[in-house]
Amino acid sequence: MSVVGIDLGNLQAVIAVARNRGIDVICNEVSNRATPSIVSFGPQQRYLGEGAKTQEISNAKNTVVSLKRLAGRTIDDPEVQEVEKGHLMAELADANGQAGVKVSYLGEEQVFSNIQLLAMYLHKLKEITAVEIKGPVSDCVITVPGWFTEVQRRAVLTAAEMVGLNCLRLVNDLTAAALGYGITKLDLPEEKPRNVAFVDIGHSSYSVSVVSFLKGQLTVRGSAYDQHFGGREFDAVIVEKLAEQFKEKFKIDVYSNKKALLRLRVAAERCKKVLSANPQAPVNIESIMNDKDVSAIVNREEFEAWAAHLFNRTETVLSQALENAGMKPEDIDFIEIVGGTTRIPAIKASIAKFFGKDVSTTLNQDEAMARGAALQCAMLSPVFKVRDFRVHDICSYPIKLTWEATPEEEDTEIVVFDNNNSIPSTKILTFHRREPFTLQAVYAKPELLPRGINPWIGQFNIKNVQPVNDEPAQIKVKVRLNIHGILSVESAYTVEEKMVDEEVKNKDGEKEVKKVKKLVKTGDLPVVSGSTGISKELINEYTEKESQMYANDKLIAATEAAKNSLEEYGYEMRDKVLGPLSEYIDPNVKDKFAEDLNAVVDWIYDEGYDAPKSVYVEKLEALKKIGNPVVERYREAEERPHAERALRETIQRLTQEAMSTDEKYAHIPAHEKARYC
Repeated sequence: MSVVGIDLGNLQAVIAVARNRGIDVICNEVSNRATPSIVSFGPQQRYLGEGAKTQEISNAKNTVVSLKRLAGRTIDDPEVQEVEKGHLMAELADANGQAGVKVSYLGEEQVFSNIQLLAMYLHKLKEITAVEIKGPVSDCVITVPGWFTEVQRRAVLTAAEMVGLNCLRLVNDLTAAALGYGITKLDLPEEKPRNVAFVDIGHSSYSVSVVSFLKGQLTVRGSAYDQHFGGREFDAVIVEKLAEQFKEKFKIDVYSNKKALLRLRVAAERCKKVLSANPQAPVNIESIMNDKDVSAIVNREEFEAWAAHLFNRTETVLSQALENAGMKPEDIDFIEIVGGTTRIPAIKASIAKFFGKDVSTTLNQDEAMARGAALQCAMLSPVFKVRDFRVHDICSYPIKLTWEATPEEEDTEIVVFDNNNSIPSTKILTFHRREPFTLQAVYAKPELLPRGINPWIGQFNIKNVQPVNDEPAQIKVKVRLNIHGILSVESAYTVEEKMVDEEVKNKDGEKEVKKVKKLVKTGDLPVVSGSTGISKELINEYTEKESQMYANDKLIAATEAAKNSLEEYGYEMRDKVLGPLSEYIDPNVKDKFAEDLNAVVDWIYDEGYDAPKSVYVEKLEALKKIGNPVVERYREAEERPHAERALRETIQRLTQEAMSTDEKYAHIPAHEKARYC
């Protein structure tokens, strides 16, 4: 059984697996430990991860990035239209109300929703993992930002379900990092908590969590976020400034050319990384547009001046996180930084200045979340036995339930899970009703939500409610915020106050039975739920479509492999037949075979370029029917001297043993020995 942790980043994903010897981060098909979060579409197949990365510029309009940022978003979401649209080269489209893209795939225009796109990418990660562990992949834990809302979390779970991933938990990314940090610490205190601030600045967002550690447990005290502060914002600053320089110096406008802009973005990201370790970075782009080569030198001081407005925002999130945790900077014992953007020296300096102490890099900045997610998966899996370590996480937004007022109850709402409420968590609410009623779940403070997110969470209809003895029925409703951070009404039931026999002790300490009043459960009530997730019918449709596309990708890959095998055989045998294999093939066959080999190589690059897999296999088998016997004769000729020598040596050894007068051969009659001499 697989035990897998997936750190789902906006730029790239990292996969970790739990094994008997510990947690390993696995490599993809090109031996990289991180896989680009990109999906691309072509005339014959899809390209996912590394394959899509190579298509990012050449096939820009059919290549999709920002998979995580699009998850759960609607097409009219201002975040999609005003922010993510600027990072996408593919055309945005309405996919059943969801944010999607319109691309050219298999020779026709098709629209895919954000859930479908995310599912495609998760399918690729599943495939990478299966190759590494040499077995099926099912159970996993996936990281999401702490600021993800119900609809976004449901989108990730749906995408995972579509490709056969059983997500045991959606874990907040910094909670995963904290787990990886805490479970390895053997010196955690038993009484006074150790307070650690975890700071993650990734590709597109900035998160801070304050976590208290005691021996065998962690508790998240408070978190804060900036959803528009990450590496891509710093890249955009470099792009803007260099575009201005190039316009003035080379008389070109990169914003007028999508491919030129993409190439400049790639160069800007590289420039930013170089400046994190060096005082200056060169930028050189050949033939960026209009056949012009451009170049520039960016100094670190220059970059820091350009991005001063971004650096000034660093402390805001830190302050908010401490306020939510009810702490001050001096209460923090250690600061752990993760995420690629924290490598920028000015970022590190700003964080250290705020807390008044140096930052720590105990954790691997790129892999900490994936490792923590794999640990969480191992803790939830029956296959692994992990040292007991309790994780107390919190929800980021308060949730309330609303209902219509009745003569018996004037209240119409209650905050059932407040900000920083622990998850998972269960609450039981009491209602007095004469008839069925409806509960609406909404976020209590919409202003805290990511922009454009609908505060509505779900609707729960409590059915079959009837009065009891002409009085309102007393109803208990069990509400749960589950391990994923998703709200549900688990059950509803009626209770009645009844006299029951109960054994109690009197003043003399003797036991006696008395009648006491108690609430007794008298019947379950059906609950019909409606949520922010997509319908089951649409999930089935998406799943079927994904299965078809995956099967097509596998067929195309197998066809390409068959074509490559045929081409390789053609070139290799053509040279050998006219070389070392020449004397082992019938002269009457050799010239014709060589012609056939030349013909098949030419055919591959002509009318056979897009042939079906079966044709490639058939042609290869036909060639091997002639070539394999030749190769076998060559092999026999090569190995014959060695075999002959081995045979002679064996005969000589046995002859010597047969002539031996050693006592151990004394029982063999002389006439028997003579037969071998």
